[in-house]
Amino acid sequence: MEKGFLDLISSDAFRELLAGFPPLEAETVPLEAALGRYLAHDLLSPEDLPVFARSSMDGFAVRAADCYGATETNPGYLDLAGDLDITAVSAETLRPGCCVRVVTGSSLPPGADAVVMVEQTQDLGADTIEIRKAVAPGENMMQAREDAAAGQAVLSAGTLIRPAETGLLAALGVGSVPVRRRPVVAILSTGDELVPVSGKPRPGQIRDANAPALAAMCVQSGAVPLCMGIVPDRVEAIAEALTLALSKADVVFLSGGSSVGVRDLTIEALSHLPDTTVLAHGLTVSPGKPTILARSGNKAIWGLPGQTASAQVVMFVFGCPFLSHLAGDAQAFCRPRPEIQAVLSRNVASRQGREDFVRVRLETNGGGSAKAVPVLGKSGLLKTLVQAQGLIRIPAGLEGLEAGSTIQVTLL
Repeated sequence: MEKGFLDLISSDAFRELLAGFPPLEAETVPLEAALGRYLAHDLLSPEDLPVFARSSMDGFAVRAADCYGATETNPGYLDLAGDLDITAVSAETLRPGCCVRVVTGSSLPPGADAVVMVEQTQDLGADTIEIRKAVAPGENMMQAREDAAAGQAVLSAGTLIRPAETGLLAALGVGSVPVRRRPVVAILSTGDELVPVSGKPRPGQIRDANAPALAAMCVQSGAVPLCMGIVPDRVEAIAEALTLALSKADVVFLSGGSSVGVRDLTIEALSHLPDTTVLAHGLTVSPGKPTILARSGNKAIWGLPGQTASAQVVMFVFGCPFLSHLAGDAQAFCRPRPEIQAVLSRNVASRQGREDFVRVRLETNGGGSAKAVPVLGKSGLLKTLVQAQGLIRIPAGLEGLEAGSTIQVTLL
């Protein structure tokens, strides 16, 4: 065991520990299953896209030099050399002083270097086209290989496959995509006071709210949750449950059992597991001070606070980016998250040397700007999470934030 509870580490040091876990191995999935996954390695384009220069407008393919100086009051005139259907490819070079009628998507004839929109022309008949606007070379067209060039990287490793990337891969004929495997996450809850969601609590008991909430956050992060039930407050039972969870999952989240006191059994249970090292037991953050991180082989075991609000804040701030890291996101710990600028409604105190994450709800000021109203309450209250739309961060070097200050709110 390398860390004691009094040896608290900062959030930056904690992220460095998390970044030390390797991303999961690659697998190849059909294009339609790649949405929301991260590329495992650079993807090379199998072909040029587009193969030929193409028009991006209905109009006339021209040599830009032939339209120089053309205006509404001083138009130019070109000879119509023919029409190009969208499926046709012209092998005949466009002669100076001539144009070819094209539609959006048409391949351009050799020699054409621009397209004049049809709205800026007039067909005068007798194969004469009046040009009412000059164009620059490359205007209203796509160059050959402008989207992708055969053999060159079109998407880099770690790229998130969104609908835009899906469309590009489809256009290139890529039907199978190499991505990192989705993390399988085992979720355990410890505590003799817990009963399942379907159970009826007796006096002194509560339903397990952590496991369903953490599972939902895993799904939002693109991971596959594996809820493995409630574990009694016994070292042997926790060690046995962790061993089973490690055999089925890539990472284990255990909530409860990480606070100071006689009920802190997680650290002792971890000592029973082979090839397991505690990396951190305590963070200089609030909520989340008693968070545990251990490495068992190449797998991470998290001990999350038992209090619901604390567990979810730690999961949002650290756990979800970690799952994205395992799934192949190379920028998981530094990627900006959705934020909104707001004015703080009241003073918020903090302890210097501790990084605070404060839940806030967002309201609209009279002028239309956003107002951040702290949602204060005990870490075991569920309603503080329900009422909050975001988190504000108070750095460890500050003793709080003043009312009226402009702050960044990370949206939940």
